[in-house]
Amino acid sequence: MTMNKLMRVVITDFVADDLTPERRILEGLADVEALDARSEDELNGRVDDADALMVYHNLSLTAKTINRLTRCKLIVRCGVGYDNVDRELASRRNIPVANVPDYGSEEVADTAIGMMLSLARGISVLNSRLRRSEGPWSYSQVAPISRLRGRVFGIVGLGRIGTAAAIRAKALGMDVVFYDPYKPDGYDKAMGIRRVEDFGDLLAQSFVLSLHCPLTDETRGMVDGAALGRMPRGAYLINTSRGSVVDTAAIPAAIASGQLAGAGIDVLPCEPPQVFDPLVTAWRDAEHPAHDRLILNPHAAFYSEEALMEMRTKGANACRRALLGKGVPTVINGVHWKKSLVHGPTD
Repeated sequence: MTMNKLMRVVITDFVADDLTPERRILEGLADVEALDARSEDELNGRVDDADALMVYHNLSLTAKTINRLTRCKLIVRCGVGYDNVDRELASRRNIPVANVPDYGSEEVADTAIGMMLSLARGISVLNSRLRRSEGPWSYSQVAPISRLRGRVFGIVGLGRIGTAAAIRAKALGMDVVFYDPYKPDGYDKAMGIRRVEDFGDLLAQSFVLSLHCPLTDETRGMVDGAALGRMPRGAYLINTSRGSVVDTAAIPAAIASGQLAGAGIDVLPCEPPQVFDPLVTAWRDAEHPAHDRLILNPHAAFYSEEALMEMRTKGANACRRALLGKGVPTVINGVHWKKSLVHGPTD
């Protein structure tokens, strides 16, 4: 009796434990292997015959990998953003690309609000200064602080996470305003928040600017020094979206001048950052104003044990659906799954 050969699902990066969640979901259908690669070059010759790939955020998938795939029925980006996968090339190869858009909305929104509260209430500044015995043991070190209620919480990108952040900011009594040209009309009324049609209008109003947009040609570098200069003096910037949405090199000067009262940054253009990254250099310099007024996290806003498990199981379930010939609802590059499964990747 001939046994059917199991298919092969490869996890390219980030996850490298015993793979219990993925193996449970794909049991009897596919072998699961984790490569724990730190760069795309480490995938060379190791993924060519994979039936599905699960990709996290430690590397990118470009032509050097995608053009070698001979059997791939799905690339699933286990996360919300998908800018590290060449979706256009995958489309030309007839390989569907999916993401996991709903695994950690609560965690990222909580982080954005937490960073705002820590900065705007002076919590991080006082903790930092008092720890090194600098200044008086007094609230006066952060005076004046304004009440948050009634202040504008500006959001760029009102998707799942942006909406979750809006609900939280609204619960704090803030005036929530958003800019998202792709959001249907009426959403502002349903949410009880305000919308602006121009990004500049949002900048001019925002006491707190919180970024929740994908990285695209349109959003890359949209928050630069000029944009920061259009915000009210003493405003706060929060970025839990993608590092390259912000020109991070402009932040230290904006904090030093008082244009920004502080910034909470969870994502950087290069992760981990380069040794001489201007933002990190200022953050580590006890003499720079950014030392106390800048919160840096290592792309951790997504994380909770529950969110991590959701990300893994939803990614594995997407692979299972593709390998069984079922539709994957979260495909984002317009490739019809049936054509891929019937014909396989093509040039």
